[in-house]
Amino acid sequence: MERNHTPDSPGFADFLKVWPQYLLPTHLLSRVVHTATRVRVPFFKNLLIRRFMRGFGITLREAEVQKATDFESFNAFFTRALKPEARPVVEAADALASPVDGTVYQAGSIENNRIFQAKGQDYSLVELLGGLPGAAAPFLNGTFATIYLAPYNYHRIHIPLEGTLKRMVHVPGRLFSVNPPTVRKLPRVFARNERVACIFDTPAGPMGVVMVGALFVGSIETVWAGEVTPPMGRQVQQWSYEADSAPRFAKGAEIGRFNMGSTVILLFGKDVVTWHEQLQPRMRVQVGEQIGTFKR
Repeated sequence: MERNHTPDSPGFADFLKVWPQYLLPTHLLSRVVHTATRVRVPFFKNLLIRRFMRGFGITLREAEVQKATDFESFNAFFTRALKPEARPVVEAADALASPVDGTVYQAGSIENNRIFQAKGQDYSLVELLGGLPGAAAPFLNGTFATIYLAPYNYHRIHIPLEGTLKRMVHVPGRLFSVNPPTVRKLPRVFARNERVACIFDTPAGPMGVVMVGALFVGSIETVWAGEVTPPMGRQVQQWSYEADSAPRFAKGAEIGRFNMGSTVILLFGKDVVTWHEQLQPRMRVQVGEQIGTFKR
């Protein structure tokens, strides 16, 4: 893990970056991006990829596909697979592996059904899980970790430890940005944005992996259901998986991806997980590296 030394810019500057989002047609903009990033016309998609790589300092050294022109679309580039050896998974039986490449926003305890977002900001666990008390019950007074994926990060999501899928919940919502200024200033942003919550049975008990959408991130995929959104309508929907047919995953296996960047929130039950002492706000993590331990 390494510290991200990018300075915060709190206060009025944050406000100026956040308030225009209330006026933007965020879903429309995200659908336009969804379409544009899937265009396969060589000139168009190659131009997008090259400019994006140049703008964010991205190389393909770790990617399975080594040439930018070999991706069939910008989205294929953005959700590119990495070489297997690029992200080794921690082997200790009681170790939790990071599910994504990203930057830690917060990690700590869920207190009184509230999850800490930023100074002066928190949100409800039940609200995060679509207003379903039954989905939230295993995580009351438990622990959480919120990890942000910037545009330059690897955008596939992996499971932190072996698990069997029990439930998936799609919660419709807004598509605000989830960048640092927005998280600092916009109340309950993670519980307001569109999201897909996946609940697994694991050796650490129930585990929640919540994939939160954002501005230009109108598409979230899972490996068992494909593209969950868009579109899914305006009502909370949920799916249950029976033991004999439920998808099962080894630690570190891919479970989903963001088509553009966003945020993953991990949830665990009470007195089960101890986060790594270095798992602090603004720490950078990579898929597979240890972020904590759990009681077996």
